Amino acid sequence: MPSEIPASPGVYRFRDEHGRILYVGKAKSLRSRLASYFQDVAGLHPRTQAMVTAAASVEWTVVGTEVEALALEYSWIKEFEPRFNVKYRDDKSYPYLAVTMADEFPRAQVMRGAKRKGTRYFGPYGHAWAIRETLDLLLRVFPIRTCSAGVFRRAGQSGRPCLLGYIEKCSAPCVGRISVEEYHGLAKDFCDFMAGDTARFVRRLEQRMAEAAEAMEYEQAARLRDDIAALKRSLERNAVVLGDATDADVFALAGDDLEAAVQVFHVRGGRVRGQRGWVVEKVEDVTDAALVEHLLQQVYGGEDAGDSVPREVLVPVLPPDPAQMMAWLSGLRGSKVSVRVPQRGDKRELAATVQQNAEHALVLHRTRRAGDLTTRSLALREIQEALNLDTAPLRIECYDISHTQGTYRTASMVVFEDGLPRKSEYRVFKIKGPEGGFEVPEGESSEGHRDDSAAMYEVITRRFRRYLTDAQKYGEIPPSEVEPVETTTTSEEPQQPSRFAYPPNLVIVDGGIPQVAAAKRALDDLGVTDVALIGLAKRLEEVWLPGNTTQPIILDRTSEGLYLLQRLRDEAHRFALTQHRKRRSKGMTVSVLDDVPGLGPIRQKELLRHFGSVKRLKAASVEEIASVRGMGEATATAVFAALHPPD
Repeated sequence: MPSEIPASPGVYRFRDEHGRILYVGKAKSLRSRLASYFQDVAGLHPRTQAMVTAAASVEWTVVGTEVEALALEYSWIKEFEPRFNVKYRDDKSYPYLAVTMADEFPRAQVMRGAKRKGTRYFGPYGHAWAIRETLDLLLRVFPIRTCSAGVFRRAGQSGRPCLLGYIEKCSAPCVGRISVEEYHGLAKDFCDFMAGDTARFVRRLEQRMAEAAEAMEYEQAARLRDDIAALKRSLERNAVVLGDATDADVFALAGDDLEAAVQVFHVRGGRVRGQRGWVVEKVEDVTDAALVEHLLQQVYGGEDAGDSVPREVLVPVLPPDPAQMMAWLSGLRGSKVSVRVPQRGDKRELAATVQQNAEHALVLHRTRRAGDLTTRSLALREIQEALNLDTAPLRIECYDISHTQGTYRTASMVVFEDGLPRKSEYRVFKIKGPEGGFEVPEGESSEGHRDDSAAMYEVITRRFRRYLTDAQKYGEIPPSEVEPVETTTTSEEPQQPSRFAYPPNLVIVDGGIPQVAAAKRALDDLGVTDVALIGLAKRLEEVWLPGNTTQPIILDRTSEGLYLLQRLRDEAHRFALTQHRKRRSKGMTVSVLDDVPGLGPIRQKELLRHFGSVKRLKAASVEEIASVRGMGEATATAVFAALHPPD
């Protein structure tokens, strides 16, 4: 009974009939949070529906504060890995520079994988060679060992150090050249320098160099000069992006309803010291704010996390309870931590850079999944089975519409063959509408035609009219089965083929029921019956079939088939948006000439051809404009006035 559930903060767990934990969550009030699950299942989010119907029992643990609930939730998610919680996967294995401070003689080395207790980590770095180059520079000043345990042990047994010991890039603790206490101090100084306390060591070396020069110990002064140069070169490898005192982690995310790519830049001492990324599977219904909360738990919730928590955490959106998150992070760090969204200045610009990295990481993740032959074959087979097709759809065409409040309406057609893009066969369509001679579908008004569904009807009609015409021309369809159609090309891409005398196996339209219905009507009107058709809706990636208005096909979120459909839809959207922006930019550029009396489209083109751009035309005098073929003195004066309106 809901009345038996306490109204206190706590953590709850849903279990299945076998006792396995399906989901772990936290709540300010367990009673109100759990009550939200015990409503009509039909009103729940589809993923929440799946979790609730799979659960056989729920249990909870009361804690004293919301911060305790946050910590306990993280530890249980880490321990049980529930299938309905958000899951993080590193988008690659990032190397760290690690110093084993728990050892008697700490070692600096490249490390990957799980972090070890008693080891200081710096990074992550993009490549292991970057760590080795940094180490090579810093060992002049901080000669700590980099050798393995076996090499260290053999050197101690033989009484002879390795090569690094002879060239003074190691203090050779293996043969007793330095005491344990002195060596630990050296290792600690190295860690302090890597953590961002750089100015202190540079100043100390500069002071020692000046003292050596004053004492006429020029060889020592020259060595210290080279040490200072080595430190400065190592610092130059990390770009200065913020003020010297800035100690922050900058997060960004990009994704959809099924997954997201997350990136973080680690800024220490105003410099980007490392970068890391994850791909997040959104197994549960989660907002961006909740995703940020889970992300911060993931990054800072491990052992020895206090060393990695910065003074500032910059996020794309605030977590649901920022005060609670700041209290938890402050407890880990031992001092105040700020969690906020950067609004202006250098930090906002850096956040935009991190956002670009996240978007690129998501595209790269999808491309890698689609690039493997075995994976592509699996994806096509999954689509075939899900849509009940006779054969795998080796040629797929996807269509999308782009416009700005109904203007410069542009449609794209992208083509994938064998699961890979065939860019030479991409097409772009300028939407004509009724005023362009396109027939409005029966039962629709001209005004109603101006929506995306009507535009989709037009595009599918034009594309498959061209298919029927070319098929007739090349003898693939008897002339008696084809009505005469207009044969002007619809392509704005000069590199694309002049005929489409073959149909796709599958047509995808970006959208849901209305777009699918419009495309189906276009195919039916042309008598095309051998092409499969679906719509892919963005919100939950539902696959809609013609005539099915109640029950879409839901592909498994880890399905390779779904990844391929997403990639097609995203590529069609990108291509449509790019072409639309070109049209809009061109249209807005020349629109200033539209109002010039007596200046029609032909003379506009002649002006632009003569001067090359509106910018050069604007810089021309009345006499130079009048010298263009077809231009008179009066028209040239009117053009000049239009390009130079009074303030």
